[in-house]
Amino acid sequence: MLIDELGEPLMEFHTMGFNPYFHDANMVEDKMRESSEAMKIAGDVAQVYFYGAGSSSAPLCAIIQEGLQRIFKNAMVHVGHDLDGAAYSTFSGVPAITCIIGTGSNSCYFDGNQTIEKVPALAYILGDEASGSWFGKRLLSMHLYHKLDPIVDKDFTETFGFSKDDIVNRVYKEPNANVFLASFMTFIGRHQEIPQIISLLEEGFQAFIDVHVKCYDNYREVPVHFVGSVAYHFQDVLRHVCERESIQVGQIIKRPIDGLAQYHVKYILNA
Repeated sequence: MLIDELGEPLMEFHTMGFNPYFHDANMVEDKMRESSEAMKIAGDVAQVYFYGAGSSSAPLCAIIQEGLQRIFKNAMVHVGHDLDGAAYSTFSGVPAITCIIGTGSNSCYFDGNQTIEKVPALAYILGDEASGSWFGKRLLSMHLYHKLDPIVDKDFTETFGFSKDDIVNRVYKEPNANVFLASFMTFIGRHQEIPQIISLLEEGFQAFIDVHVKCYDNYREVPVHFVGSVAYHFQDVLRHVCERESIQVGQIIKRPIDGLAQYHVKYILNA
């Protein structure tokens, strides 16, 4: 999102996501150059703020920063973690827990000055509870184990036509397995009234809360915000699980960029 000094949005453009665990500076540069909208305004941009998964240490941030700096040659480029971006986007002046539930999942506590991550994000193989990749992994295993509801299983076969080998190859041999797994959330959404799918959603959100929310001693005393497509599209089930745990649900937003623009204008650019 391109904004002016008053925070007014001037334009938006879209690229793939950049993660320094999977992408190098050359990839970032090449993909940015494919965006004609970005290239048109690149020379006029004074400041760039990027928040992304995997950008959790100085060396990792430097990978993304280098790629972006090659495009925005006249800009100050700041690269930060996606948790910071999520916390900033939901900040309303009150300390809160902010959670990401999208392709991956994570959480932090933000008091207005410092972002505190109590437990680490272990990515889609070891963690990412309730994320798109977590639910996708469960859906595929239920299908392959012949444990999926017959109505859902029939639709799965007719929609995708994957053999077991197709699935195994996509997960174990091809890149971006987490994105492949998360891509099944649209299909899960199509069947979210099926009792088995409701139970699966509740199980995932409960697992997320047990690991990523209850780790904060004050989790019942402060608002808990959620950012990400999975939290947004399945918020009825998420709210139900949170209510069961006496959690004060704050904002549930699909994308953080609108709140990020407002935060930067109020707290950074004009501070």
